[in-house]
Amino acid sequence: MIFGKAIELQRPGAGGQRCLFLADAHLRDPHEANYEALMGFLSRLAGPDTPASGDGRPRIAVLDHLFILGDFFDFWFSRRERIYPGFKEIVAALKDLQSGGVAVHFCEGNHDFFLSRYFSRLQGMHVHEDWAVLALDGKRLLVGHGDLVDETNRRYLRLRRMLRSRAFFALQGLLPLPLLWRIARLSSQASQEYLGGAKEAIFAKMAAFARDRFREGFDAVILGHCHHAELQEGVTSGRKTVFATVGDWVAGRDYLLYHDGGFHPRRYEG
Repeated sequence: MIFGKAIELQRPGAGGQRCLFLADAHLRDPHEANYEALMGFLSRLAGPDTPASGDGRPRIAVLDHLFILGDFFDFWFSRRERIYPGFKEIVAALKDLQSGGVAVHFCEGNHDFFLSRYFSRLQGMHVHEDWAVLALDGKRLLVGHGDLVDETNRRYLRLRRMLRSRAFFALQGLLPLPLLWRIARLSSQASQEYLGGAKEAIFAKMAAFARDRFREGFDAVILGHCHHAELQEGVTSGRKTVFATVGDWVAGRDYLLYHDGGFHPRRYEG
């Protein structure tokens, strides 16, 4: 695999970066429990420029970067500034974090893609279609959703290429957005049939993928997709390495926090 140039994550002033990673919220409806919980969670995060909270609830974390590692939405289509009405609240919460000084990053998943036209061009957020290579406090990180790890699953990879093709983008552009959103809701589970294997099998392939990346010089590999939260630390060629899957938000309310130079798995109990 070929990975791009590293993005240097910098924060003014002393101290290291503060980052939060989450994945697989599969948002569909504002009335669903995982959507409501995520709204509450995001309201308790802050950036370096966020005013003090007036609701009396303690902050979970003060961040410099929020990384959303794919399948945040169970589907995504937009046209200029028009987005699915059910997603307006959660997008507004992300914009509030951005206004408070948090850099918001999306790694596209197997359910949400074509994100750049709205989040990058209109909102100034960062969208990574496949992988993000990060330079973080002297460490070299590889971050992504994780659906590209298994190169033997050619059926899924063909589906992925088709859904992201110019032809498919042109086709969806011909449909009225309300119809497109309805079709997307009805078919959003279709790609699950192409993932191939149970969580344990997917995780094992991800762990092997991470070991290969460590031998190439990466210090950490952070992935979503497998809906399983785990952190493994090791040593490769005398360097400390970290492999983490961040879990999911639907069932586990899992996330991964990076601060003071270390990675810390967490679970939201709010």
